[in-house]
Amino acid sequence: MVEKIAVLGAGSWGSMLANVLVENGNEVRLWSYKKSQVEELNNQHTNEKYIKNFTYPKELVAYDDMKEAIRGVDDILFVVPAQVTRETAKKVNNILKELDMKVNIIHGSKGIEQKTYKRMSEVLSEEIDDQYCKSISVISGPSQAESVAKHDITLVTTASENIKDAEHVQSLFINDYFRVYTNDDIIGVEIGAALKNIIAIGAGALYGLGYGDNAKAALMTRGLAEISRLGTSFGANPLTFTGLSGFGDVIVTATSSDSRNWRAGYQLGKGETLDEIVENMGMVIEGIATAEAAYELSKQRGIDMPITTAIYKVLHKEITIDDAIYQLMHRKGRAELD
Repeated sequence: MVEKIAVLGAGSWGSMLANVLVENGNEVRLWSYKKSQVEELNNQHTNEKYIKNFTYPKELVAYDDMKEAIRGVDDILFVVPAQVTRETAKKVNNILKELDMKVNIIHGSKGIEQKTYKRMSEVLSEEIDDQYCKSISVISGPSQAESVAKHDITLVTTASENIKDAEHVQSLFINDYFRVYTNDDIIGVEIGAALKNIIAIGAGALYGLGYGDNAKAALMTRGLAEISRLGTSFGANPLTFTGLSGFGDVIVTATSSDSRNWRAGYQLGKGETLDEIVENMGMVIEGIATAEAAYELSKQRGIDMPITTAIYKVLHKEITIDDAIYQLMHRKGRAELD
């Protein structure tokens, strides 16, 4: 079934999800607030800052006018940074009200809102009125945009409280290289998607310091245990964290140099300052804000998250990376499955 879809956010992941949707025969409008980026996408069919040496199909049309991008669509896919999702959703709600439209809302953002510590589906449901929103779903999983551009085999999950809504998203994206599974645990999928970025920063830092595969495996495994503890405290299904949006996403993000969170950690391990890294990256590093949100949530809920705490303290210059590793390795022994 061909649908009209507005994709909000033309970074690496937003533009690549838009590309998948176009390849599946949908009419896609890709919105960016940057006029120069819109002109590049429409004229050269490239997006060089985010995906190098890739040509987008001519059928993908970019807009810098959000209202025109949204007019008449069936679905709106948010792929903007987590910290601007609320602001963007408010604008979308006003446009839907003006145009008297009701749409399916999907998001592919991987983060938690600072200060409120809300998941993205919670932010969207708060800001988009029920009369304009048919459903809210998330799409997530181990999926580097650069690999999707090469048609590497990619498996992801889409989740919604109503499985029928997840199946709708599945039908939009699934094809012969991009396989989509469904899940009704939107809490677990969103928490896994957000918190794996923290672990990726830690993995990059270990590599930058010269540590090897044993250390990487230890961090990923125990990091996932922390994610699961926090997620289940909110009612998430623990099995979700063994799946694509949990274990799968941790593997990709914590081992790939294409991950900006991994690259940020690597540069920290090499001695660069966080301010230098943020300035030079040129793209949002979601794990930085998420580390603060997860740290505060762990304190509020009494959840033991020593790796998250250590990474948060390193990012906020409370301890050095070497001190963080020493403290983690000298914690009192405990049972693995506690």
